[in-house]
Amino acid sequence: MMEDNLMNNQKISGLTKRTPWYRRLGTQVFIALILGIVTGFIFPSFATQFRLLGDMFLNLIKAGVAPLVFLTIVHGIASAGDARSAGRVGWRAFVYFEVVSTFALVLGLMAGNVIKIGSGMSPQANGTPALEIQQPASTPGFSEFLLHIVPDNFIGAFAKGELLQVVVLAIMVGIGILAIPAGRRQRVNDSLDMISEILFAFINLVMKLAPLGTFGAVAYSVGSNGSNVLLALAELVLVFYAVIALFVILGMGLVAKLSGFSIWRFLRYIKDELIIVLGTASSESVLPRLLIKLERLGCAKQTVGLVLPTGYAFNLDGTSIFMSMGVMFLSHAYGVPLSLETQIGILLLMLLTSKGAATVSGGSFVVFAATVTSTGILPVEGLALIFGVYRFMSMAIAACNTVGNGVATLVVAKWSDTFDASRAERHLYPERYPETALEDEALDNGEILPEHQESDSPPPRS
Repeated sequence: MMEDNLMNNQKISGLTKRTPWYRRLGTQVFIALILGIVTGFIFPSFATQFRLLGDMFLNLIKAGVAPLVFLTIVHGIASAGDARSAGRVGWRAFVYFEVVSTFALVLGLMAGNVIKIGSGMSPQANGTPALEIQQPASTPGFSEFLLHIVPDNFIGAFAKGELLQVVVLAIMVGIGILAIPAGRRQRVNDSLDMISEILFAFINLVMKLAPLGTFGAVAYSVGSNGSNVLLALAELVLVFYAVIALFVILGMGLVAKLSGFSIWRFLRYIKDELIIVLGTASSESVLPRLLIKLERLGCAKQTVGLVLPTGYAFNLDGTSIFMSMGVMFLSHAYGVPLSLETQIGILLLMLLTSKGAATVSGGSFVVFAATVTSTGILPVEGLALIFGVYRFMSMAIAACNTVGNGVATLVVAKWSDTFDASRAERHLYPERYPETALEDEALDNGEILPEHQESDSPPPRS
């Protein structure tokens, strides 16, 4: 290990210039995003054939995410040393998730009521066909929700991609490992590290295909929707992006300021991940990279392993804003007035259903459709309006979810005293630490293995 660290440090010291712009993954994804938009507008029929590239990329990401979430949560609990330490981080994360998610839902409802998005619109005038959504046999209640998150098959939870079930399994397995004697538990932790390293290598290889996936997904979206739908629903899309920006800049900015760091510095730190998320419209596509970067930023490994993957199931701020604004859009578009009591009831329902939203592209719309049909108040055929531009909205949804979970991890780490502020400063202010900036760039481009990073840095306080 010492030889590896020495060789790694020599490699870092040999980096006398930054990686060429055309070799940076974020730049490649951004170029692919622009090319996808241009191709979709100029050759719409031809562009729709590229959907296969986007679907293949997301399928490869999905193949590795569920096992990775399971391993990181298990390792986070097992590394805590005892259930009390893991529980302390867990309940703080849960409190944060619920408070911020509720704020996101309320913000979306307020925006919909104040701006009255969708008022005066008529689906029939735009010739929008009704979208066939299967009506549920009954409205799911709290008991059904609890029953659903408990898997009846260990492997089935992974095969079906049920992230909530995977989280429940991981928590139970992690607590079970804490009951193993310390000597044997260390061997288990070492084994988990080795398996996680294999998964990270797999995801790192898949991420090299991100530009192709981004091009295919965006070209298909623009080519299939065209400009008519965008113009017809421009108000919804623009207002939604404005509310997302407001939430990130003011809401997350206030949370970051109270926690002692700058939201702008943090956004710059994860800019490559945000570009990838915008291109793929999936927050899962950057989960492996965020796990590494947040630990590099100074958060304890066990805190990152507990908070970030759990947030992907319980802290979907962008999804919450989309669902509440979507409800108000349908209300105004179809002239269905919603009283304050009804809106509060729908908000409580969305607090429940949003926890089951998948973090891949399209998952938020599925949960939103299920919520609308569950109310029995709003017209189901109105979902076709939102479905036409959902792809463009899902980019902002995924980006907001990514930022929200990154901020949540930092806040909970500081709250739990498992955060190294000096290490965070080195990465948030690269102009003051040029060597750290070069190291970050090399790590982001896969030139240095992440397990050898910052060998000379003090570990986070535990």
